[in-house]
Amino acid sequence: MMDAGVPLKAPVAGIAMGLIKEGNDFAVLSDILGDEDHLGDMDFKVAGTERGVTSLQMDIKITGITEEIMKVALEQAHQGRLHILGEMAKSINAARAELGEHAPRIETIKIPVDKIREVIGSGGSVIREIVAESGAKIDIQDDGTVKIASARRESIEAALKRIRGITTEPEIGQIYKGKVVKIMEFGAFVNFFGAKDGLVHISQLTQGRPATVGEVVKEGQEVYVKLLGFDDRGKVRLSMKIIDQATGKEIPGAVDDDRGGSGGGGGGGGGGFRGRDRGGDRGGDRGPPRDRGGDGDRGGDRGGDRGPPRAAAPDFLGGGEFQEGGDRRPQRRERTERKERKEPDWD
Repeated sequence: MMDAGVPLKAPVAGIAMGLIKEGNDFAVLSDILGDEDHLGDMDFKVAGTERGVTSLQMDIKITGITEEIMKVALEQAHQGRLHILGEMAKSINAARAELGEHAPRIETIKIPVDKIREVIGSGGSVIREIVAESGAKIDIQDDGTVKIASARRESIEAALKRIRGITTEPEIGQIYKGKVVKIMEFGAFVNFFGAKDGLVHISQLTQGRPATVGEVVKEGQEVYVKLLGFDDRGKVRLSMKIIDQATGKEIPGAVDDDRGGSGGGGGGGGGGFRGRDRGGDRGGDRGPPRDRGGDGDRGGDRGGDRGPPRAAAPDFLGGGEFQEGGDRRPQRRERTERKERKEPDWD
């Protein structure tokens, strides 16, 4: 257990004691094997530390055990236990700081209940993919408790990374290890948090702007990035130049001018500032009036045959010329006069 990294207060050892009894004579045997257990009268197991006994277990085939037999058996077990502990101490005398490489382990985390569906996926597709890729066993409970079990730490860490990538959001100012997934002229896209990608602008790749992105990184290369924040479109902005790529630690005194942006550019083309005063005296000499043709007289002969003269309107419409769609002012005037005289309007 200590070799596997299981924490213990002190090393523990055990020994099995046997008994052969004939009349009043007896012999206590130490560290019995199968034959002594099968043919003997007692199987007495004693375990403990240097300071005392931690557990006892006994099987007997005779009617009783005397106090003398118990004293002899316990003393022999004590001496045998100390001998075993001494031999163990030559190899290991305390639990290892971490679990052994092949020791079974389990990690338990809590996720928001509303994220359970996303971790499981449609028809269990996501959870099956995580299990297949990581090799770990995963159990998700209704309250959001997730248990991940495996004998390999790498399997548990791979499963944890996938689940956290689905259920949590990256934090601004934190450093993450990612992989370059695409290179563009203006920067490199890095997968750094689950399925999330972000842009490292060319100005954020290294101290001093490189001529090309390919001078600094290649696709598939693992890099450390710091999350600077998000642009006005919600795109992730990352930086490499303030991180020591060998250690993954932030470089002391490194300046993050954060001028990379999202590769976008300035304030939109054209237009400029349109808020200036457009008032003032807009009069002044505008030059001679334009010639609209003719001598200015808008009357006279306007040209051409304008059709037959208008017919005379009936008397009840007030007389005068009348043509459908023509001047109806006489008719309206007549109605007004009728209303003033309070006569019925038969129209």
